Amino acid sequence: MVKKMTLACIIALLFPYIITLAWTGKIEVKKNFPMETSGKTIILDRKGASSSMDVEEYLPGVVAKQMPADFGKEALRAQAIIARTYIYGKMNGKNEINESELHMEYLEKKQMERLWGSESFVASYALIENAVRSTSKMAMTYNGTLIDPLFHRASTGMTRAGDNNHPYLQPVDAKRDVEADGYLSVAELSKEDFVGKINQISGDVPVKPDQVPGSIQIISRDQGGYVGQIQIGTKTYSGEDIQRALQLPSTSFSFEEYEGGIRIVCQGIGHGYGMSQFGAKCKAEEGWSAEKILSYFYKNIVINPV
Repeated sequence: MVKKMTLACIIALLFPYIITLAWTGKIEVKKNFPMETSGKTIILDRKGASSSMDVEEYLPGVVAKQMPADFGKEALRAQAIIARTYIYGKMNGKNEINESELHMEYLEKKQMERLWGSESFVASYALIENAVRSTSKMAMTYNGTLIDPLFHRASTGMTRAGDNNHPYLQPVDAKRDVEADGYLSVAELSKEDFVGKINQISGDVPVKPDQVPGSIQIISRDQGGYVGQIQIGTKTYSGEDIQRALQLPSTSFSFEEYEGGIRIVCQGIGHGYGMSQFGAKCKAEEGWSAEKILSYFYKNIVINPV
């Protein structure tokens, strides 16, 4: 009799889930955090149409584009705070902004489903949505001002120092970034193809194939190995100029002659400033909170609801 009563109680408790499973093919999971609106609005000025969305509702689509869903709860929470800080900074004290002014990439749910696959979509979206919900309204400030929350996928093993406008960006170790997929990349070009790409930015100082690699000289690198200035032929370029011209993953690169052409070896993914996403993933695996991760990559900041 007792066993029958116990079984009846269990069935009664599971009944809503059984019905949901039968009707939809999946069990709905109750969200851990309530959705809070921020009172700040994104105006979706897309293709001549106009609608609006609260920043907190908009953020999951941004974080889904910026960071892989499997990078860990605390890394995702850190990325959500970064994205919100950026949006609030672009708003500059206003309560609304046109989406086109943000210059951010955003994923609709259908795009997320294609990215993750139908089987993983529900779980992956829940991770990202909970990262946004659990950090509701939180943003980073330095001396009372919202920071420019630069981030990249993986550094060369050390992040880069910021300029006078970014004093909170100081070099920190990110040694495990060498484990990131795509950390080391190698490209091989003929000398003709190489100078063809360089000459698209050389102006009236073209380079000839027989001048490379002999005339290539790295003028400056920072302590992370990123190229500051480089001379090719008789003209000087920034590392960013060459990165864009050759479509390299970072400005930490070197050149060498190889089988009659040019071999380009590149380290890291992205500009190297601010938070390394792969570094954040590693620290999340080590038990670091989002707040601790952000305070490591951005020095002397405050994380509070804004």
